[in-house]
Amino acid sequence: MSDKIRIGVIGYGYWGPNIVRNFSSIDSAKVIRVAVSGESALNRVRKDYPQIEATSDLNDILCAKDLDAVAIVTPVSTHFELAKKALMNGKHVFVEKPFTRSIAQAEELIELAEKKHLKIMVDHTFIFTSTVRKIKQLIDEDVLGAIYYYDSIRVNLGLFQNDVNVIWDLAPHDFSIMDFLIKERPVAVQASGKAHVNGKENIAFVTAHFSSNVIGHFNVNWLSPVKVRLTMLGGEKKMLVWNDAVADEKLRVYDKGINGNHHEGTDDHELRVSYRSGDMWAPKIKHTEALQLEADYFASCILGDKTPVNDGHAGLRIIKMLEACDQSLKNQGGLVYL
Repeated sequence: MSDKIRIGVIGYGYWGPNIVRNFSSIDSAKVIRVAVSGESALNRVRKDYPQIEATSDLNDILCAKDLDAVAIVTPVSTHFELAKKALMNGKHVFVEKPFTRSIAQAEELIELAEKKHLKIMVDHTFIFTSTVRKIKQLIDEDVLGAIYYYDSIRVNLGLFQNDVNVIWDLAPHDFSIMDFLIKERPVAVQASGKAHVNGKENIAFVTAHFSSNVIGHFNVNWLSPVKVRLTMLGGEKKMLVWNDAVADEKLRVYDKGINGNHHEGTDDHELRVSYRSGDMWAPKIKHTEALQLEADYFASCILGDKTPVNDGHAGLRIIKMLEACDQSLKNQGGLVYL
């Protein structure tokens, strides 16, 4: 293998152009070929990247001898078959979230990749953002103290999907962020939601339960009049708010919290709670394009034979939560253990 990873990309719809652009912009990779369906899509690739070969035959990528890796940027229902064929033909795989449509599919791909000594990376883009990396630093340095909760609102008007519900579309972002930030894994989930248009839930509320005192909560919605991307983490020492919809001061850390004091002769019901309200500060964050960092990281994991943090096992953990959410929806919000 040379010092550049030779990549073929399958798909050039909403996210595909971003994948091609970022893999083309790094020194450690080169996009050789893009596979799309339809003459208009082929012409778009040829116009955007005349130096890259455009093809309508998937085998020109999946079976090609001149490629080291395949980036799959297609609907989730196609991920398993495409990734399996790529792995069978000796290709490393970069696949858009969510990883697969089922736990069984994810486990089969992981086993195949390990058998063939190939890398799988799931496109959990948000864990490569400067803001999430800063939050991870604050947690690792114990600035927040013990984490109490992860609370997220991710709502917008659209985009309605025909193959998955709103949980499968939006919640993987927060599931993957929570999975990256919090070392402990959830033990159970609950989900409630409603479908108002096409039979797929377009609004949902998800709760993730941990064996400790941590709790996660997610509000996802395709039918909101405003776009909101707001995440709050509450810690024993400090709390933070991440507002991804604003241009400046996306991350704010608050020296706020509570202190509970027992007094002699009292029980838990007579615990005296005092409130702490200190300063707010906005950490300085150097903003770089997350997908470019992720693309470079994928190439470096292949070249250096390293296991990605967002590997197939990380993707599988998210699929387990998604499947549990579907089961909980069917059970009217019942608790489903992972």
